[in-house]
Amino acid sequence: MPCMKLVLVESPTKARKISGYLGSPYVVKASVGHIRDLPKSKMGVDIDHQFQPEYLIPKDKLKVVKELKTLADGADQIIIATDPDREGEAIGWHLQQILSGAEETGKKKVKKVTQAEVDANLADQKKRFVRATFHEITKSAILDAIAHPVQLNMDLVNAQQARRVVDRLVGYSVSPVLWKKIRYGLSAGRVQSVALRLIAEREREILAFVPEEYWELDVLLNSTQTKVSPLNEEVFAGKVELPTGAFIGRVIELNGKAFDPHIQTDVQPVLAQLNAAHYLIFSIEKKERTRVSLPPLTTSTLQQQSATRFGYTSKATMRLAQQLYEEGLITYHRTDSVNLSTQAVEMARNYIESSFGVQYKPAQPRYFATKTKNAQEAHEAIRPTDSSVAPDFVKSKLGDQHAKVYDLIWRRFVGSQMNSAVYDQTTVLTEATTLDKQTVKIKTNGSILKFDGWMKLFPNQGDVLLPELQTQQPIIYIQHLAAQKFTQPPPRYNDASLIKTLEQEGIGRPSTYASIISVIEDRGYVQRQDKKFMPSAIGLAVNDFLFKHFTTIVDYKFTANMEDDLDAVSRGEKEWQKIVGVFYAPLEKTVKSVIDTAERAQIPVEKTGETCPKCGATENGEVVIRSGKFGKFKSCSRFPECDFTENIINKVEGLICPLCQKGDVLIKPTRFGKDFYSCSRYPECDWANWSKPNPETKLTQAEWDKMKEERAARKLAWQEKHGGVKNASPKKTTKSVKKPAAKKKTKKSKKS
Repeated sequence: MPCMKLVLVESPTKARKISGYLGSPYVVKASVGHIRDLPKSKMGVDIDHQFQPEYLIPKDKLKVVKELKTLADGADQIIIATDPDREGEAIGWHLQQILSGAEETGKKKVKKVTQAEVDANLADQKKRFVRATFHEITKSAILDAIAHPVQLNMDLVNAQQARRVVDRLVGYSVSPVLWKKIRYGLSAGRVQSVALRLIAEREREILAFVPEEYWELDVLLNSTQTKVSPLNEEVFAGKVELPTGAFIGRVIELNGKAFDPHIQTDVQPVLAQLNAAHYLIFSIEKKERTRVSLPPLTTSTLQQQSATRFGYTSKATMRLAQQLYEEGLITYHRTDSVNLSTQAVEMARNYIESSFGVQYKPAQPRYFATKTKNAQEAHEAIRPTDSSVAPDFVKSKLGDQHAKVYDLIWRRFVGSQMNSAVYDQTTVLTEATTLDKQTVKIKTNGSILKFDGWMKLFPNQGDVLLPELQTQQPIIYIQHLAAQKFTQPPPRYNDASLIKTLEQEGIGRPSTYASIISVIEDRGYVQRQDKKFMPSAIGLAVNDFLFKHFTTIVDYKFTANMEDDLDAVSRGEKEWQKIVGVFYAPLEKTVKSVIDTAERAQIPVEKTGETCPKCGATENGEVVIRSGKFGKFKSCSRFPECDFTENIINKVEGLICPLCQKGDVLIKPTRFGKDFYSCSRYPECDWANWSKPNPETKLTQAEWDKMKEERAARKLAWQEKHGGVKNASPKKTTKSVKKPAAKKKTKKSKKS
């Protein structure tokens, strides 16, 4: 009977998929994420001994570890098949440490061993523990990885350890300073603080922006001699289809000088004569242009496209991509490379020829250069594992959201190997001669698509189609539109623009963007308003304090250089302890100085003009709006002398509860920074939802009860899939809450 071989992965879904490809003697098990980490109750980094991390097995992972140890004891070989990046390599290393017994002795040596014994043990471990690396969960990729095992890459492990240690040092060193100088419970992060600075600085740019007036003068013309009645003004916004032969141009020149109107009086002299002017095509310039296809998606561009097209948060996009990867539908989704394997390129080219025709397939394969620094060229871009799998199949298998993300990946991959689009770029100048002999030049830009190429997969690109025109051709005036405009401030960041900026500045890495955004949201430092990030009062206070006293932490270049150093560690070019040491020495001095000398920061409040109902009559207290841990609330300006507080109840105007049809829909904040909606008649009516209800929605009690049952079932299924529920026992939960010592310890602990 052959000996058992244990294959270790992170997720149960991944384990199930791989298990279907491997028969006996392989047993595939999931660690359900990290099984060892730094402690939550203390720093867990030995500063005096080369920043040695202290790793512990969390209580909720003891059952998983016990099961894996039992299986490992009976295994002839243990194959680590975790994800092919730093995080996956680190999880694999922790698994090897635990299952080989290395963590049981820790830094205390039980007995002295000879070098020969050490070497023999290492040789045995290398033979027993092997690493299988693959970038797609397909049968061929899995079998190939199992057949060609390697050893764990300690350079990648050390890079992950360095990042974890540096982030812990920042959190546990700077967070207590924020507690003393701003408010208890706040925390600072190395990369998150830089992202917060970007959002805060953009908000201040917006507040300081002074709009300037300008005007645009557009003219609707007709190339045929047929008279057309004036149309709705929406025609100028492209919302109404133009009549045959009609086109729109913008006034750019008056009497040989550039026309640049800033106020209404600048356009009025021209407006008065446009109706009676004589119009003639002055010039037509056509240039054939080609538009090459876009490269396949990376982690960054996937998150940006998903946010722009569907409004998905980066966290949601990564969750959907993770499930697509685990189902074997796409390659590994954490990558900054646009590289494609030879086999993938050939697969795409064959699909293009069979599905669209040989005219869409280039003579030679297309390759793209990765512009991102330190990109891992050995990794591929995100692509489908099988180009013949259509988005409709994914929709039927996983649902609409998964299908949308898959569709983005599929189109960008297939399109990247298609021929360029060819179109004529056309610029038309129309000259108008007024009754008083003034000349007005009107410019129209348009393009005519001659061959769609890769754009066959990306229709509706907004091309302006022009009628057939000739120079010296008379043109008929239909109507004009003079629009008052104002310059706009820079827009607030959304998921797409923030990720793009982080990538351009070299801050963070593709696998960290989603967590960076989630952290500053969960801490309440930023809020979403119309899917754009807006800093909260506490977020601005934290940013200003860090910028004033911890310049290095929020410095863009310094943070980018640290990322470069971590990349150098992953390539084996630098030692991680030295990098951490260079970073920590000045940080330690700064922390001591700030604690001793910095003044306490004030969190801005919003004035309401209302008199405090408790002390206003005697002490002139005013009601102000403060930012707390669970959102905004009303308070007296004389706090703590006056302890008046009142919750802020925001209701959605014009909406009533979809269940009882009586109560108002209220917006309730949570400690996670995300609002939910509920009925004002609670507890008489228990309707609540994360999404804003449709005004037309009406629920019966039976429908609402069914929805709650379905949610509970989905939650239970998710918990079972991800390793159960923490503190499942009611007795244990109650007991742990009542422990005064544990509560006191948690209050004093430093947070990373």
